[in-house]
Amino acid sequence: MTFPILETDIATAVRNKTMSIAETREHQIYPVLSAAEIGLARRFASGPERRFTPGEVVYAIGDHHASAWLVLEGSIEVQRRDGLNREAPITTHGPGQFTGEINQLAGRPSIAGGIAGSEGCVALPIDAAHLRALMIGSADLGEKVMRALILRRVGLIEAGGAGTIIIGIPGSAAVLRLEEFLRRSGSPFLFLDVGQDEEGKAMVERLGVTPSQYPLVVCPTGPILKAPSEEELAGCLGLTTAIDPDALYDVAVVGAGPAGLAAAVYAASEGLSVVVFDGRVVGGQAGASARIENYLGFPTGISGHALAARAFNQAIKFGAQVAVPVVAERLERKDGALELSLSGGGRVRSRAVVLASGATYRRLPVEGLQRFEGAGVFYWVSPIEAKLCSGEDVALVGGGNSAGQAVVYLAPQVRRLHLIVRRKLSETMSKYLVDRIAALPNVEIHVGADVVGLEGDEYDNLTGIDIRRNADGTVHHRSLRHLFLFIGADPNSGWLPAEVARDSHGFVCTGSRNRPLETEMEGVFAIGDIRAGSTKRVASAVGEGAAVVAQIHAMFAKSEKETR
Repeated sequence: MTFPILETDIATAVRNKTMSIAETREHQIYPVLSAAEIGLARRFASGPERRFTPGEVVYAIGDHHASAWLVLEGSIEVQRRDGLNREAPITTHGPGQFTGEINQLAGRPSIAGGIAGSEGCVALPIDAAHLRALMIGSADLGEKVMRALILRRVGLIEAGGAGTIIIGIPGSAAVLRLEEFLRRSGSPFLFLDVGQDEEGKAMVERLGVTPSQYPLVVCPTGPILKAPSEEELAGCLGLTTAIDPDALYDVAVVGAGPAGLAAAVYAASEGLSVVVFDGRVVGGQAGASARIENYLGFPTGISGHALAARAFNQAIKFGAQVAVPVVAERLERKDGALELSLSGGGRVRSRAVVLASGATYRRLPVEGLQRFEGAGVFYWVSPIEAKLCSGEDVALVGGGNSAGQAVVYLAPQVRRLHLIVRRKLSETMSKYLVDRIAALPNVEIHVGADVVGLEGDEYDNLTGIDIRRNADGTVHHRSLRHLFLFIGADPNSGWLPAEVARDSHGFVCTGSRNRPLETEMEGVFAIGDIRAGSTKRVASAVGEGAAVVAQIHAMFAKSEKETR
């Protein structure tokens, strides 16, 4: 898995094309370390300084475990390349500057490459483990380096063309699925319309690709994929973390939403070995929230993607391993340890397991719904979907806070938004959201109504919906191509063994073993949305992620005392 970017107000401005990262924060993207900082960085070097001749490759695009290099003499010229093998210069690092971006923090494949400048260079390597040690061992220098690595990734995404190329039909379900995966992964990509872009058409014709094989994905290192899954794409890009099946971790966390990421940050920062799995992307359902405005410490709000990105980078900084997309399929106790069987035949062993797998999106009981999923029916609102339906009529079903946040984000970008709810908003939604929605002139609220029918074209694209007024049973048709569903979720607990007790709704029961977050299966804990009785809010999920680590420490201490 690659690293989500740290979204800031500047990054938001970049998306709105009002300014660029390079123009506003160049001194932070490419800082020059002082002599004292260079001396401090030397303590974290992973090897001796090396001399490179002019034009010699220091590190190549796609290199696994490429170190960050601190330039002592001369220069390193950095270039990027996209899937069509186009190269472009990024910058030249001089004495006191360092190479790399956020992938270097965990040894992921390098997005850029570097060669020694015309006068050659002398540079000091700092590999992923030593880079993380620097982040923790020196707060001031670590902050400067972390900020630079993150902003460089933002710059690569802003530049466009760096990284993966997707060639296909704009707005198709398959393209949107891959775009969403790469966007939430913070991985740079460029989309080419197979019907309009000459390079895209030429590539498809040269390879003899048929429409059934769209989209075509070209990885920066050369491989070409036809209609890949997220797992295949992650593997091609070298983003999948290799997990040692024979290692015994202290904590295995299932789910990389706010609860799981919080548990990973606190456990790893306290010296525990941690591995995290998620079947889709980092951030969970919260990661799809356009803006969270009631999370403590962010008075102007923060997107779910940005919040997840910050937590993710914290977890990696402290040494946690994150494997996405990887699905946990079975949990059992073997040879005195807990063992998780993973998709693809993998497994992991740990002393404790934290269930933070949240919930799966609830679907409308309407015939033909699955036909339109990803082709007009969506369960989240991201910039990709917002751009897709800009200036059009859309409908959104749901009366909770997540639905309200989506309405507030989406309404200014569409012509008209039909909000369909069963009860008055004041009964199910926070007042600040109710007030904000009331002030939106293009939102039509249908209270006491349901979507009862879907209409599509021959290409399985949504073209309209039927809305029923429950009071009198009348049905009204609305022609539109985009329907967003925010009607809650069901716990993702069906894969768990019977030993893990659940309530009548499938939520995991905790607290029966004298530790509030532990399940009936010893050493297995549940936090966040999957736990019965939990408050379905981001803040409470994060709090449970912190609390569970203290309970795991207590369990370990008790076990060690009993074995003495």
